[in-house]
Amino acid sequence: MSPAPSIGVLATGTCLPERILTNDEVADAAGVDPGWIVRRTGVLRRHVAEPEQAASDLAAEAVRKALTAAGLPASALGLLVLATSTPDELGPSTACRVQALVGADRAVAFDVAAACSGWLFAARVAHDWLRSGSGERYAAVVGVEVYSRFVDPADRATAVLFADGAAATILGPVPGGTGFAPIRLGSDGGAGDVLIPAGGSRLPASPGTLAAGRHKVHMDGRAVRDFILRIFPEVLGDALDRSGLRLTDVDLLVSHQPNPLLLRRAAVDAGVPEERVVIVGHEVGNIGAASIPYALATADRDGRLRTGSRVLVTAFGAGLTWGSTVLTWTRAQHGALPAPRTEAPRTEGAPL
Repeated sequence: MSPAPSIGVLATGTCLPERILTNDEVADAAGVDPGWIVRRTGVLRRHVAEPEQAASDLAAEAVRKALTAAGLPASALGLLVLATSTPDELGPSTACRVQALVGADRAVAFDVAAACSGWLFAARVAHDWLRSGSGERYAAVVGVEVYSRFVDPADRATAVLFADGAAATILGPVPGGTGFAPIRLGSDGGAGDVLIPAGGSRLPASPGTLAAGRHKVHMDGRAVRDFILRIFPEVLGDALDRSGLRLTDVDLLVSHQPNPLLLRRAAVDAGVPEERVVIVGHEVGNIGAASIPYALATADRDGRLRTGSRVLVTAFGAGLTWGSTVLTWTRAQHGALPAPRTEAPRTEGAPL
């Protein structure tokens, strides 16, 4: 029996809505000044979907770009796993909508719900699926959020951070010694917070839930900060231990981007040199499950990822959920991605 193949990322693709929401616009509605947003979060702008755009539309475009970059037709996909907290509807899965939009008729399609850790959870599913002997060679793993539909513009704790966007990766066989090291995941439902309280079976939509704003994103900024600062060194150290690596062996850190200042603080506190941290949140805000694949695509596009680059990937999100792995890059491919316009600000300040 042939040994299970190594699985890695073959290509990436991204999709950001064209409309940009500036700090001036957000600050006015949230009752703060634009400088406050930069000082507290480091976010400079965020992208917002048009009324006719749903999560599946953004995700499908990201998958198309990733397939083009990989040189594969949609028919090559045997699996399509989509991570989101903002699906098109409660059912069917948004992944099925994307499958139809891109023409991936052979792909098994389903969603994964793990909040901002979602892409890594979905990547673990796809990785193990492709190694299982199922005969499938390629999978699309996509993260997408349309948070703008669920944000209260007057809530400064969320409106300044959350945004819309999608990023996809094509997973497939790679040479031995590259690809994903074991992906470790974790959950603690006993400590979980609630991102969007209403709209499910516990609090179905009603005039009362609408009036109370229970369909909007809720976040305890201080609790999120404390959780990330606590869990970050644990998941980082666990990934290194499992891979037999030291921090000096890692070329880049790619992580969920709660906000640029908080990520930078957590990384520096854990001993990661600032120049090795991929920061994208200043340009796109917090795009949840799309943030890790978007950061991978950014590093790929700008040349920071080369064959043999070791990428430490860490994730954390509502649930509570978290995970980590080391990804050894192999084939440098990427989809269309806009050129960066501004360096991440280095303003010091306490995160929300």
